[in-house]
Amino acid sequence: MASKRLARLNEQLKRELAELIQTELRDPRVGLVSVTAVQVASDLGSARVFIRVLGNEAERAESLEGLVAAAPYLRKLLGQILQIRRIPELRFQEDRTLEQARRIEDILAEVLPAGGHEPEAGESAPPLEEELEEVDGEPEDVA
Repeated sequence: MASKRLARLNEQLKRELAELIQTELRDPRVGLVSVTAVQVASDLGSARVFIRVLGNEAERAESLEGLVAAAPYLRKLLGQILQIRRIPELRFQEDRTLEQARRIEDILAEVLPAGGHEPEAGESAPPLEEELEEVDGEPEDVA
């Protein structure tokens, strides 16, 4: 039961923080920021807020700096909006899942054969008999 409550709180915090960052923050350091996920600790003491920032590395660091500085203000605004007893301390963290996914794809591209055809999602692999025909010209009787 508690995990459902935390999941709902994570989603609500994500929505509210995204809205507050776009409408209420006036810090020029904070650029185009999107909140990708929120993970609240089970004791509601802290929440990790994962963000994606458009721009180069310097702009991303500057936006993260601005959000860290604005965390107490955002927490105060959340306290006025949400009907929970304890508002978690906000800890902003850059979401690096896209970079990690690209890295995995690059590694897989190196490992997989260049001309090999991998089945797409929903596409099934050819039957074994067809593969055998391609190898020696006629299907073998597999019993």
